[in-house]
Amino acid sequence: MRSFIHHSNISKIIIHILTILALIVAIGLSVSYGSTKIEFATVWQAVFHFNPELTSHQVVQELRLPRAVSAAFVGAFLAVSGAIMQGMTRNPLASPSIMGVTDGAAFALVLMLAFAPGISNMGLIGSSFVGAGIAVALVFMIGSFSASGLTPVKLALAGVAIGTMLRSVSSIISLHFNLEKEMGFWLAGGLDGTSWTSVQILLISGGVGLLLALSISKSITLLSLGEDIATGLGQNNFLIKILGIVAILILTGAAVSIAGAVGFVGLIVPHITRFIIGTDYRWIIPTSVLFGALLLVLSDVVSRLVNAPFETPVGAITSLIGVPFFLYLARGSGGGK
Repeated sequence: MRSFIHHSNISKIIIHILTILALIVAIGLSVSYGSTKIEFATVWQAVFHFNPELTSHQVVQELRLPRAVSAAFVGAFLAVSGAIMQGMTRNPLASPSIMGVTDGAAFALVLMLAFAPGISNMGLIGSSFVGAGIAVALVFMIGSFSASGLTPVKLALAGVAIGTMLRSVSSIISLHFNLEKEMGFWLAGGLDGTSWTSVQILLISGGVGLLLALSISKSITLLSLGEDIATGLGQNNFLIKILGIVAILILTGAAVSIAGAVGFVGLIVPHITRFIIGTDYRWIIPTSVLFGALLLVLSDVVSRLVNAPFETPVGAITSLIGVPFFLYLARGSGGGK
């Protein structure tokens, strides 16, 4: 997709401000709506004038607010991961879910829950990073077997194949070790059970990933124009790709360790961002942060309302949006591009 309008920096800043306002409203909706509705006035009081003796204030502070903030972080991290992947590979189908990264991280989590049940949260995050890295290595290795080399569709097909394999093995392990309940959450993707500890984990690990992504944003713009152009301008493409992969693993690993395998956010958001904001990754990455956060917070609200009082996994909501989007992009990419 090409940007529908050439924005000045002022226009882009206005878009960011409007998106931030929309995100604040979405977080307000997320905190207000659940198994029982809490009025906005009560939410306001709970946030700014907390009374521990009121149950509604405790629900807001200990359950719904950390869940909404976690959703914003997870959506932002997955969106930025997808943007980096698409920019580095010039592959419009690249995303953490399509390329098997989320399934690799989830697979590592299954192994830890099965063979090291007492592992700490930081241990789970570390294992999810390793799993994501293994998945990336497998996808690129299998995708490069073809004589014609890597193409967008071949990478996507390799990613889907590896992701499906890892998800199947995860299911087998979870059945054998009676982890169906725990892994049902990880594989479907959800934000139930998040806490302020989850927010701290996301803030620390994700902050490092975002800073790294922003630091190489100009270089990713050059890579997205083609490796020959980037090399001609004196860029060390190998180093930039390594840094980009590290950023992807940090961001995706943190997101999956908290929310499970939430799919398609990293596919959808970068395309919408480029269409609205242009092709400069110095703008695409921060805009993807906001759009990704907004998408997942709203998806989480829908997941709680669509079948109330029961929750629908938020991964199912993002998949309903993402699968048609993926098919549209795959149709437009062609097999040889």
